[in-house]
Amino acid sequence: MPFTTFFGNTIINTVRGIPFTSPSLVYAALFTADPGASGSANEVSGSSYARQTLWLDAASGKASTTGSTLSFTGMPACNVLWAGITNVPTGGSQFFMSGSLSASKVVNAGDTFQFPVGDFDIILT
Repeated sequence: MPFTTFFGNTIINTVRGIPFTSPSLVYAALFTADPGASGSANEVSGSSYARQTLWLDAASGKASTTGSTLSFTGMPACNVLWAGITNVPTGGSQFFMSGSLSASKVVNAGDTFQFPVGDFDIILT
């Protein structure tokens, strides 16, 4: 059974921190393969890679996207295949969701990996 639009928007807006009096931050993470259900497998590591604060637009139609460019600087050499959302900048966390990129991206050591405005999408079905 698919999510209703109301419920899908509520889930996304909850991840954004909307229902809370002090909005919680969420972070985008990159992965070299499927991160698994817990998000603990295959996260990019090394060099200056760090999860990035994720600023999502308000949900509409069970979907949301980034309202600003999302940049991961000082990347290690790797092949990025997946992205995910978590609630902490490092280490263990509550892993919210993940998805494969529409195309893999080979990154060289020291490169910046970016999602331009509107290219990091959350779509619930």
